[in-house]
Amino acid sequence: MTKIFRFGVIGCGLMGREFASAAARWLHLADVKARPEIVAVCDTNATLLDWFRDHVPTVRQFTADYKELLANPDVDAVYCAVPHVLHQQFYIDVLKAGKHLLGEKPFGMDAAQNRAIMAVLAEHPKLMVRCSSEMPFFPGAQKVIALAKSGEMGEILEVEAGFLHSSDIDRQKPINWKRMAEINGDYGCMGDLGMHVLHVPLRLGWRPSTLHAQLVKKVTERPDGKGGMLPCTTWDNATISSRVRTGDQDFPMMLKTWRIAPGESNTWYIRVLGMKKSAFFSTKSPRQWQWMDYNGGAQAWSTEDLGYTSLFPAITGKIFEFGFADAIQQMWAAFVDELAGGDANGFGCATPAEAEAHHAVLTAALKSGREDVVVPVDYDGASV
Repeated sequence: MTKIFRFGVIGCGLMGREFASAAARWLHLADVKARPEIVAVCDTNATLLDWFRDHVPTVRQFTADYKELLANPDVDAVYCAVPHVLHQQFYIDVLKAGKHLLGEKPFGMDAAQNRAIMAVLAEHPKLMVRCSSEMPFFPGAQKVIALAKSGEMGEILEVEAGFLHSSDIDRQKPINWKRMAEINGDYGCMGDLGMHVLHVPLRLGWRPSTLHAQLVKKVTERPDGKGGMLPCTTWDNATISSRVRTGDQDFPMMLKTWRIAPGESNTWYIRVLGMKKSAFFSTKSPRQWQWMDYNGGAQAWSTEDLGYTSLFPAITGKIFEFGFADAIQQMWAAFVDELAGGDANGFGCATPAEAEAHHAVLTAALKSGREDVVVPVDYDGASV
């Protein structure tokens, strides 16, 4: 019999509704141990609560006070998707309420807030806690990860990972909280996109030891939606050039979190170049991945169409395409599988330790970008 985990959603915006969609389509997955059921939702926006009333019949609690949701004994686990400035208090309260948690990145607005969350998490070791990062669940990304894990790539020459948006090139785009440092945090674009970019490198054990960051702020003000203008106080783009040194490897790694990337819509990519094998995947070509074998002869990239070859099997035929909504559902399948005692089919969601390590990288990048210096990354006990 399939086990049911009852979820509360705190923050019913875009990603809260994406989770609702993934949960409603759970029958799309084959042979899962458990499934989520959303029973409670919280948001201060009544229109968003109405969306759940109209579309999610399992919800029995609608509230504007997240503490009311946390007091609900029918809630086993919480998805918390709120602005960065709220992470520390909300995540700590979720943990103290004894609820399992899938939190949004960056898992604390800054390193100090992340440390506060981690301290409370240490007091609740039986809770399953993860950080949202769905892009590595694309089949092509999984191919790159598997090849990197195999050890067949030989000496690594370089790694590049990035997440590129283009919408902020429009200077008339109205301001939102992600352009306000007091709500988003001083990391700017790095705080919102950095966990996506670092999830795979950190999972593979590729932690930057030193780095130099170029931080870009091109749009200094935006329309406030009321006829006026407000200052943009966050970084638009960040390019981090880092050095990775492991037991047997020493190579450069480039990390890009760009909100102004001309022509890009929502492009996540990873490229790993090795002396024996290389690999590349980009969500711009979501059904393909590329690799190259080098054995002393010709150097030629091969491209494979993957179709729907997901980490968690689904009813979709192998010949069809995999998309963003599928990646969201696969991430949730991994989280729920771990809740049920599984191993997430070998690739789980980003862990709190990985979120902690990514804060160390972003903190160093912020200092580097402001001072234009090479900075050592101080992981301060981060365990990846």
